[in-house]
Amino acid sequence: MPLDIYAEEIISQYEHPHNKGKLTKYDVEFHDENPICGDDITIYVKIEKEKIAQVSFEGQGCAISQAGASMLTDFVKGMSISDAKKIDYEKVKEILGLDPGPARMHCAVLSAKALAGALESYMKAHK
Repeated sequence: MPLDIYAEEIISQYEHPHNKGKLTKYDVEFHDENPICGDDITIYVKIEKEKIAQVSFEGQGCAISQAGASMLTDFVKGMSISDAKKIDYEKVKEILGLDPGPARMHCAVLSAKALAGALESYMKAHK
């Protein structure tokens, strides 16, 4: 697919994000921010049987960070905690459908970092 189709998807997800807003019932939340540009994300996760049953986010920032959060939350629903914790920059690029490059890498992985933080917090609390 041409790169502009992927860019269109980023803009669409930014303008009409999925899973945006605080869950009414969740097991863990985690906030992270990118001090370089000011983007911030709070992830809310509901866990059932060691899987991500529901996930949502709140935040503000650039199209890459906010669309990335929307796309990531769609991607991880139903995923096991252990598999979700393995999401790295390469997987984020795959989810986004593009390589945002070194200047925007921090924006792209912000939601994945917040998700990892939430899952770590959950695991520590439920040992």
